[in-house]
Amino acid sequence: MNLLILSCGTRDKVVQYFKTAFAKQGRIVCTDCSPYAPALYEADAHYIVPRITAPEYLEVLYEICKKEAITGVLSLIDPELSLIAAHEAQFRALGVQIIGSDYELCERTLNKWELFGWMEAHGYSCAKTYCTMEAFRAALERGEVQFPVFVKPMKGSASIQIARADDMETAAFLFAHGEQMIIQEYMTGQEIGADVYIDLICKKVVSIFTKKKLVMRAGETDKAVSFIDEKLFAFITKFAEESGFAGQIDMDLFEKDGVYYISEVNPRFGGGYPHAYACGADHMALIRNNLMGIENPVQIGGYAVDKVMMKYNEIMLTTVYKEEASGGC
Repeated sequence: MNLLILSCGTRDKVVQYFKTAFAKQGRIVCTDCSPYAPALYEADAHYIVPRITAPEYLEVLYEICKKEAITGVLSLIDPELSLIAAHEAQFRALGVQIIGSDYELCERTLNKWELFGWMEAHGYSCAKTYCTMEAFRAALERGEVQFPVFVKPMKGSASIQIARADDMETAAFLFAHGEQMIIQEYMTGQEIGADVYIDLICKKVVSIFTKKKLVMRAGETDKAVSFIDEKLFAFITKFAEESGFAGQIDMDLFEKDGVYYISEVNPRFGGGYPHAYACGADHMALIRNNLMGIENPVQIGGYAVDKVMMKYNEIMLTTVYKEEASGGC
């Protein structure tokens, strides 16, 4: 039972947690296109691979799966989720299970306009979103939305090209100078992060960890405090199961006047997941169980509350050999 983690980057903690969960039962293999991705060197084995856009990329992954007897694969970056989901049959033929959601869901969550449409159609409170300046102006005139707003790419990740606009001139400029942009309501209230695991066998939500965000940095949670709210758990469970997600998802929400609003959903481990793990929400063990054919029981809550997570920088020293430094990206 060996796990392949794609595009591991700087997610050292995630790799460490998986090594603990798989100890004496399997190996952790990591890939990245850069030899300077520190999480590579936490794994039992690592490979420098081409960029995910390279035509040979998938064949390289298939060869790694064969060589390392891989039984499960997951990615830690948004653009790659759809790529591996689209080739689920090829991975399955190699005896490899994709730990994640299907192609349609990966595409829906990557496309903020499509996700907004689905949530609105299914009755979930969410940030008002507009994909044309005409629709945004009309909403302003109706009093449906007001400044400030966020202008962001329709398909984007890692908070790249997201900017706040406080007036029409700024909004129009940002919208015109990006590719496939949307305008989204500026949400106020308490921002919340949720780390959710949907069992790969029974398709039920079996674990949820929630935190109130205190400080953000570069699109990721920098400081947060854990809490429990049964109403929120029920809301997340209904959304995740009705959507059809599988495996790990990371959710951003807002709470305002007792109502929960969904902001974004990413079907992967989020950057703030170490907070969940440190409080007792061990999703690596849930993945290990599923790969062994074991269905996980529903155990929502039960983690440590009022625990504040504060990120800080660490360094790694290693030797990068010439043949590695010349490969990948």
